[in-house]
Formats: sequence, structure tokens, C-alpha cells
Amino acid sequence: MLCPLCKIGLKEAILCNIGVNYCPKCLGIWFEEEELRWAKDEKDKNLNWLDIDLWKDKSKFRISKNQKLCPVCNLPLYEVNYGDSEIKVDLCNLCQGIWLDRGEFKKIIEYLKEKANYEVLNNYLKNLLKEASEVFTGPESFREEVLDFLIILKLLNYKFATQHPVIARIISQLPK
Repeated sequence: MLCPLCKIGLKEAILCNIGVNYCPKCLGIWFEEEELRWAKDEKDKNLNWLDIDLWKDKSKFRISKNQKLCPVCNLPLYEVNYGDSEIKVDLCNLCQGIWLDRGEFKKIIEYLKEKANYEVLNNYLKNLLKEASEVFTGPESFREEVLDFLIILKLLNYKFATQHPVIARIISQLPK
């Protein structure tokens, strides 16, 4: 497999317990289908419940400006924003691999942490109901969906205790 930018051979590495390929020159990373989600989940377990569907709106796909080619299929990669962030990632529409330029994985994790904080505080009920319904409908396994649901409950507890320490202390002192 060749780097979409440098056109040199990619090397294998482990990122957050996930086997990926990277370019030793530009330090871009190639994720095969699902590997980016798995790496994100390994990097921060509190982000497991927050998944971005990059394939949802194909009308937003644009052929990559740099004429990047998929290392697997050798077809042009499509550029799309990662969720509603300004981070541009490159996707292969055929094998569903994802190319991240140097530093984009770190930016994605930072973006997801900010988005998770916002979602837990501002759209808590909506996200709780969504995760509860996904326990029965997927797209991940039943076990993974239950864990996602429990993470949202745990995050709300932390956020509430941080924002309202007096109320949290009163609740914790109530008889059990």
C-alpha cells in the first residue's frame, strides 16, 4: 500500500491497540473500515457512545484536492468534514477506509471530547433516549450498546456533580 500523499510504502503500527498503516514521511494514518471508531473508543472509553457517521450524507463528499488515491483500491479519495467539525478526512467510497493527515487523530479526539461535553449537558435526554433505543436496534452489538448507554449515565453524574456540587452533596447524603 502506498501513501496517498507521498506515494511511498506504508508501514504497520499499533495505535490505541489497533493495527493501522502509516506513512513514515508525512505521518498520515490509514484506517480500514471501523478501525478509526475502534481506535477512538480505545483512546477514551468515555467517547464510546459518541460515533460520527461519515457515510451518512454522500452529497457532502468532494474529491480530495490533492488527488489522493486510496492505498487499497487505488481510486480517488473523497474529502468530508468529520461530523460538524472543521477537520477534513479522506474516505474511500469503495472499501470505506479513512486517511487522516498528520495530527488529525488528535484533533478528532479533542473535537469529540468537546462535543461529548456539549451533548451530555445540552442534549442529555435526547442522547439518553437514542442510546436506550440503540440497545435494541444497534448498529453495534447489544453489549457495546448497553455500555454506551451506561457511559452516558456516568457522564451525566460527573457533569452534574461538577456543575452543582451543593446539590450533588445533598443527594449523596440522602438515606439509602
